[in-house]
Amino acid sequence: MDAAQLLAGQREIHGVDLAGLSLGDHLTGDGPYVFRECDLTGADLAGASLVEASFEKCVLEGADFRRADLDGARFSGGGGAGLRFANAELVDATFTDVDLSGARFELALLTDVTFTGCRMIGAVLSACRGTGYRFDGSNLALADLTGCSLRDLHLRGVRFDDANLSGCDFTKTVFEDCRMIGARIVETVFTKADLRGADLGEVDDTRLRSLRGAVVSPTQAALILAARGLTVN
Repeated sequence: MDAAQLLAGQREIHGVDLAGLSLGDHLTGDGPYVFRECDLTGADLAGASLVEASFEKCVLEGADFRRADLDGARFSGGGGAGLRFANAELVDATFTDVDLSGARFELALLTDVTFTGCRMIGAVLSACRGTGYRFDGSNLALADLTGCSLRDLHLRGVRFDDANLSGCDFTKTVFEDCRMIGARIVETVFTKADLRGADLGEVDDTRLRSLRGAVVSPTQAALILAARGLTVN
């Protein structure tokens, strides 16, 4: 059965194997569509109209959402490595407990997008458009966020270990139970950022210069000075 037959007249698609199919031309925009526990491995949804669509516990490994209109879309559970969202529209979209490892968001419009409890190891968000995307309880180890604006946020339980945060703007951002061990922070802005709830790892002189203007705890300050042979008494 081809994609046209599988999707004909349906707005709720449950447990259907759509792996490897080209679906973009068969999603008419008369949704919203609900995909529940479907296999979309390697599916081509490029350019599809998926406004307010819902993807619930779907296998999405290698799925192609490039240029898709995903405004208001909801992704919950499931996911998979290597999703592609380049140039997609993602205004007011939400991702909850989704595996987005290695996902690519280059030039995607991310405005008021929320990532909660997501696995985003190695994800690429550099050069994305828009502001107001949020991360809560998500793992962005090894991710590339070069140039992203994350100012005025309250980040909880976010892991930035070994991530590329070069050129990011964390002005007035509050870090709570976060980690930045080994993160690259060249020309990163931390003006009035509250880093007291962040594990900064080893802070060498280059990293210390990038932290200028941030607020740290006495314990963090003591560790930074101890690494330079000074003791706070």
